[in-house]
Amino acid sequence: MTAHDTKRRALGKGLESLLPARHTPPTPTVTIQASAEADPGGHALEIPVDQIDRNPFQTRTSFDETKLNELAQSIAATGVVQPIVVKPLSGGRYQLITGERRLLASRKAGKATIPAILRVVSDEQAMEMTIVENLQRADLNPMEQARAYQRLATDFKMTQEQMATRTGKERASVANFLRLLRLPEAIQQKVESGELSFGHARTLLALQTPEAIAAAAQKVLALSMSVRQTETYVQGLLNPESKPAKAAKVEPPQDPNVQEAQNRLQRSLGLRVRIEDAKGKGRVIIEYSGLEDFDALLTALNAQPSDANA
Repeated sequence: MTAHDTKRRALGKGLESLLPARHTPPTPTVTIQASAEADPGGHALEIPVDQIDRNPFQTRTSFDETKLNELAQSIAATGVVQPIVVKPLSGGRYQLITGERRLLASRKAGKATIPAILRVVSDEQAMEMTIVENLQRADLNPMEQARAYQRLATDFKMTQEQMATRTGKERASVANFLRLLRLPEAIQQKVESGELSFGHARTLLALQTPEAIAAAAQKVLALSMSVRQTETYVQGLLNPESKPAKAAKVEPPQDPNVQEAQNRLQRSLGLRVRIEDAKGKGRVIIEYSGLEDFDALLTALNAQPSDANA
């Protein structure tokens, strides 16, 4: 069985099957004083929406208001199709684990109750469930995804391989999202707002310094460059045409096929690449500016980071 098949099977089992069994301190017994009681069979119960507290571990920072209104209209007409997941708190209240959009839309639709599944879990388990559930969705912006992966790395000490397995993503994809955190804060905000796409951000990361990235991003925005135009612009910055001295020998132009191969490699790796070719022989030089870049390079080449330390 291939790794790809394993990931597909894991996704089909649902969120809880992705979370490993772990030894956690016993969760204190909580007396549920609200109208709903925990159902040992895991069936959805109707819980008053005004007794559910917001998820403190939510990764998502913004919601599309138009889509939220559309969901509210759907819920008003047909109800909530997929139950939310909550954990019981003391005093007859509940804490949301997953399903914040459905909860917000239900409130907008004027619903008094919402179907929910109760789970008695620790705060650590609730946070991991929230992050993994969000990463499996397709509507997080690139920076939200990057920060979610970062939380899995810092709070749960997960490797990139483990994060990829839990979320059903490719390891190279996880590495590329984490690299976005190298962008200057102001540029991260542009990516988060949608002014710059993930493709723009990946291309800009080929530049070596925060100052160079920021300056290039401003020009990309000012000229409304496409991703392809940004790639060409960044390649020009990385490989400036040198003005030959009067007595200097003029270098022959690079073969268009070699240039195209060089550009494709740089777009794929997000790193500076230089191909030196002479009649079909030469070398490929890949530059990296830190361990994260080196790790991403090894991933792209299907090598394990540990190989570098062998």
